[in-house]
Amino acid sequence: MTPRPEGEAAHFRALETLYAEAPINRLFESTLDIPEPGIARIRFRVDERHYHAAGAAHGTSYFKMLDDAAFYACNSLVTDRFLLTTQFNLLLTRPMKAGEVVAEGRWVSGRRRVFVADARLIDAQGEEVARGTGTFMRSQIALAGLPGYRTA
Repeated sequence: MTPRPEGEAAHFRALETLYAEAPINRLFESTLDIPEPGIARIRFRVDERHYHAAGAAHGTSYFKMLDDAAFYACNSLVTDRFLLTTQFNLLLTRPMKAGEVVAEGRWVSGRRRVFVADARLIDAQGEEVARGTGTFMRSQIALAGLPGYRTA
């Protein structure tokens, strides 16, 4: 029998499960990994379903993965409340085509009420295709009450 994670590791695994069970993620083939406090990585597959009329990924795909990676980097530091995105800036630098993409989020500052994080998208060729910066605020929503967030 594999022992259950405790403390920080249990929180990270619970956030990963929360992400996997969010209804929006039925539309995106993706997985979240939180390796350490303040860091989150999302691996996802882009395919033609995500394309706009000119044959590359629509901006909604960029935003979704950048926002999620930055959000979970910050929420990895908060064990009691769900954070909310209050602002997010995007810089789209290259068209994103079909293949595996990694969104890397990194907490930058803030620990009380407002958090700031950066994120970047790396395509299947190892090229950065976008980056973003977001601010996130503590909500009144308890993590423990959300479906999918289980630490025990």
